[in-house]
Amino acid sequence: MNILVCLKQILDPEIPARDFRVDTVKREADRGSASLVTNIFCENALETALQLRERTGSARITVLSYGPPSAEDSLRKALAMKADAAALVLNDGNQNPDPFTTARVLAAAIRKIGTFDLIMVGREAGDWGAGQTGGLIAEELGMPCVSFVDRIESNDGQLKLNRQTDTGWEVLEASPPIVVSVTNDEHNLPRIPKVRDVMMSYRQPLTNLSLDDLGIDAHEARAGNSYYQVAELSIPQKETHCEFVTGDTLDQKVGSLAQRIIEVTSAM
Repeated sequence: MNILVCLKQILDPEIPARDFRVDTVKREADRGSASLVTNIFCENALETALQLRERTGSARITVLSYGPPSAEDSLRKALAMKADAAALVLNDGNQNPDPFTTARVLAAAIRKIGTFDLIMVGREAGDWGAGQTGGLIAEELGMPCVSFVDRIESNDGQLKLNRQTDTGWEVLEASPPIVVSVTNDEHNLPRIPKVRDVMMSYRQPLTNLSLDDLGIDAHEARAGNSYYQVAELSIPQKETHCEFVTGDTLDQKVGSLAQRIIEVTSAM
């Protein structure tokens, strides 16, 4: 079985709130001192693929990313987690392409790289959270798509897909090829690669592709977000006020506090 997992590099969502900044002109998050990490849902997808290979013993896993040169770090980490091959489509223009452009580029790269039985993406990205790339890739490739999968089994060429819904669990059976979006679950927490595997990952080859290699108009892809527009992006401002209760004795302080509470509630 040939499996392809799409990865996206994003700003670390665990950055302390005090360090988070927004570029009000570009209407996007400002990196500042934040580090770049692999989207956690993409890592859930990769872990699900690795577990599927361990159960079947014969799957080959390729990881693919569309992003800036720094996205190589995400691919190297995936290789350290024991993915078999990696490919990067360089995005040297608009760093926040819309889901449609992303899906079109990834689908073209998939056709270029080879034929796959199972294509996996994270359920959504941890930065914008659109959650549309998986379905759009499936549409581009003419494949069926199942979303919010958290576990995959293979039996006699058939795939059994488990997913949780608002009313319980669903178990779907599907024949490859198929696209699935993977959500997080206690069973697919990403493994931590060994130091030796991390070092060895930088010795493995990495396929680099350009938009021209894929036959995609680079100017159109770099033009910006034509799929939707961000009207406004800002950090909510919350004002807090502190008052100290005065009084010479405890009873006076309690009385002052009670009186102040009455005044505040009456004014509301």
